Formats: sequence, structure tokens, C-alpha cells
Amino acid sequence: MPARIRLRRMGRKKKPHYRVVVADSASPRDGRFVETLGYYKPLSDPARLVIDLERVDHWLSEGASPSGTVKSLIAKARRGGDEIVAVGVEDPEDAKAKRAEKITARRAAEAKAAAEKEAAAKAAEEEAAARAA
Repeated sequence: MPARIRLRRMGRKKKPHYRVVVADSASPRDGRFVETLGYYKPLSDPARLVIDLERVDHWLSEGASPSGTVKSLIAKARRGGDEIVAVGVEDPEDAKAKRAEKITARRAAEAKAAAEKEAAAKAAEEEAAARAA
């Protein structure tokens, strides 16, 4: 059984994410597999890769050959450093700051819209008073 380390497509139409799996080279892309080594979400911002490099090394020593895409993802993960690598994971503090910034911007936009609505109502009221006089 020549094993391959490859991507298994998951997700909806036009919104894929992939699992990094070890599978028999004869089985179909989304078919039976031996082990899941991680996952890859290319459409998230930033793209997210979580892979267990220890298990990857084990399967490579057993003779499994990675697909071209998985080979490049493994190289990217090795540059990340950890044994179980999460490449493209946002720093929690940065994520918190971005959320706070979005909330502040939304509240400012709501306040501006309310002020414009109030000004328009006041102008209409003054115009109606001018017509009545």
C-alpha cells in the first residue's frame, strides 16, 4: 500500500477547506483515508494551516510521499516552528483590538446617521412652520 499525504476536500460549493490526510494512493481524493494530520482553510483571512509535524515525519519515515501542495504546506509549517503548527493564526490581542476598532467605527457611523436624521427632521419642521406663517 503506497501511502500518500494529500488534501481531502471538505466544505460547501465554492467554499472549500481541506484536511491533510494519509491515504492509499489508489483511493479517491475524498475517499477512505488512514489518518488525519491537520487541516488547511485557504479562504479564511488569513489562511489557516494546522498540521501535526511529528505525525508527518512519522509517515514520511514510513515511506509516504506528499503531494505537491502538501509538500509546500509542510515547508511553510516548518518555517512556523512548532510541532503542531498553526500558520496564519491571528494574535488574540490583535484580534481584540480589531474588534474594538470595528465596534467604535460602527457606533460613530450610527451616531452620525442619527444626527443627520435629526437635522433633516428639524429642517422639515422649520420649513413647515415657514409655510404656515
